[in-house]
Amino acid sequence: MGRSTFDAVVSVFVTVHPHETSVLLHSFFCFFFILSAYFVVLPLRDEGAISLGLSNLPGLFVGSLVLTLVAAPFSSLIFSLPNVTKGKALVLIHRFFSVSLILFFILWHSSSAGYPTSNMTGSMMLSYPSKEEGKIGDQGSLTSSFGWNNHGWFYISVRIGLFLWVALLNLITISSTWARVIDVMDSESGSRLFGFIGAGATLGQFFGSLFAIGMAFVGPFLLLFAALLMEFAAQTSRGITRGTSHVEEPMSRIRESDSNPENDADVIEKTENALRDSSKSSTSVNHQIWSIFEGLWLILSSTYLLHVSLFIWLSAVVSSLFYFQKVSVIATTVTSSLGRRKLFAQINSFIAVFILVGQLSLTGRILTSAGITTAICSAPFVGLLNLVALAVWPDWAAVAICETLRKVVTYVVTRPGRELLFTVVSEDEKYKAKVCIDVLVQRLGDAAAAGMYKMLFGTLNGKPSTVSLYGLPVCLLWLVTAFSLGRRQVQLSKHQICSSL
Repeated sequence: MGRSTFDAVVSVFVTVHPHETSVLLHSFFCFFFILSAYFVVLPLRDEGAISLGLSNLPGLFVGSLVLTLVAAPFSSLIFSLPNVTKGKALVLIHRFFSVSLILFFILWHSSSAGYPTSNMTGSMMLSYPSKEEGKIGDQGSLTSSFGWNNHGWFYISVRIGLFLWVALLNLITISSTWARVIDVMDSESGSRLFGFIGAGATLGQFFGSLFAIGMAFVGPFLLLFAALLMEFAAQTSRGITRGTSHVEEPMSRIRESDSNPENDADVIEKTENALRDSSKSSTSVNHQIWSIFEGLWLILSSTYLLHVSLFIWLSAVVSSLFYFQKVSVIATTVTSSLGRRKLFAQINSFIAVFILVGQLSLTGRILTSAGITTAICSAPFVGLLNLVALAVWPDWAAVAICETLRKVVTYVVTRPGRELLFTVVSEDEKYKAKVCIDVLVQRLGDAAAAGMYKMLFGTLNGKPSTVSLYGLPVCLLWLVTAFSLGRRQVQLSKHQICSSL
């Protein structure tokens, strides 16, 4: 009776079949724990980066790209190991990042000795132009009196390392988990269920942000709590496999079985072993070192995946431009490190409320009725409108409104639609190419945006509205790419259905 009641509650928000409930819930809570961990440490990461000087922020994005170039191929390699199932590989990835957060807690605590933690008055001296001046003032743009030279190498290294590592954690764990979820779903089931699964991530953002607000005073101890949440994510990810009764077929083609549920895990394990054994001979032909670059080769070999890469790259460029504007404004208005941590967390939690409501009530309906083309075109269209608004009204109120609208549309509609793009590709492309696209291409976009931002505010003595104007062509190209990509996905999905009949 309790189980039936629980299923009835879930069915209020999403159309789910009985055999899909287990995978749906495990996916929901896995993303909940991942995003909770990320948003618990995000204010600490951003505050640490600001303490090094806002002018160094674009350089941190470039450093993140370098780290990603090394790490992304190795994440694909984990899924290629012959003696490790896809489920176990996902557990290893989550647990690895859990342990790393404990290590960063030790390093952060050690590096902070001798430095004030509560108030850094005057640390950020960023100056925006007044309406009368129309240009950057004497202090210059993106400059600060509190930067790298004010700290020891250990302090600087730990904060740079945490900034880069948290960004890597976010990309790899989310992309790897989505790859596992997509592997047991197709376009039909994904259209119904991805919104609810994404709501787990948003709820995690809300919980993590609120926890960071209430516990901001504990500082680096937030890293320990985040490490515990990542271990919960590792344990929950195991259930993504147990919820299915067949490994090879996507969820929409699974038939409900009358067999004993206790034997489901054994059946799945035997099936995965059989699949692994059948491919063992072909896997042994290639050296493991070449498996590292297999994801990149799969992308370059597919025009469809190249278009997906362009779509995600353009998305990352626009998103990073908005991020730089948000952080720049906060740096000028809040000088306390504790105040910055709280403000970052408050913004994240405020946006999460709207995203959560939209994902539970609108995502499934929009994807099933309007289709994937409309879904992935919505974010570029809203981004275009936001950039126009910021060019006309470049202040904090416009940034706050545009940031909220952009993220709500992205995570309620476009991000679930983006995951549907991978339901029509092969298993190797889901686990290897997808991770490279989500992680590597995302960082390439961030680095491109960082270079653009630094050039406009430094070399060209620009201002916030200038960034918006230069971002308009990017948004237009993003919109055209999304439209053509959505139509292509629909064609591939129809072909996939016809082939399976």
